[in-house]
Amino acid sequence: MDLEGAIRGRRTHKAYRPEPVDRETLDDLLELARWAPNHHLTNPWRFRVLGPRSLERLKRAAGPEAAAKLERAPTLVVCSAVQSGDPVQDEEDLMAAACAAYIVLLAAHGRGLASYWRTPAVLRTPEGREAVGMGDDERFVGLLHLGRPRQRQRVPERASPGDYVSYLE
Repeated sequence: MDLEGAIRGRRTHKAYRPEPVDRETLDDLLELARWAPNHHLTNPWRFRVLGPRSLERLKRAAGPEAAAKLERAPTLVVCSAVQSGDPVQDEEDLMAAACAAYIVLLAAHGRGLASYWRTPAVLRTPEGREAVGMGDDERFVGLLHLGRPRQRQRVPERASPGDYVSYLE
């Protein structure tokens, strides 16, 4: 799959087959994430692949209603960004971690996997952060759902570049 095809073809999936993504594939995806653009090479991204016990802790922290959404995908990866306390660096590092997360989604798509980037409220609570071992010096970026797709997704309508691009003189 070429890069433009991956960018245009990746979709959000909410229905997955039950088999988890194997560790070798996850290692490959997360290795690619380290190539995200990153000012000063601080490598701020942190990824936590949730196993059964950490998922159960997160579900308890989320409560019964929100816990059901944590069961959609067979593999869940928490992405966060280490923060230094310097507002400019923290903003740059947050954006770098978001780019790293998107690299994971694109690379997963290139391997035939489905994905979903969520930002559930539980991972912004002390209980949710503790459930996944996220430190006070980290900012939550996203919960990446990964797995084999159950169905094809439709192509959503997108704004044209004329709606969001300005050329300034």
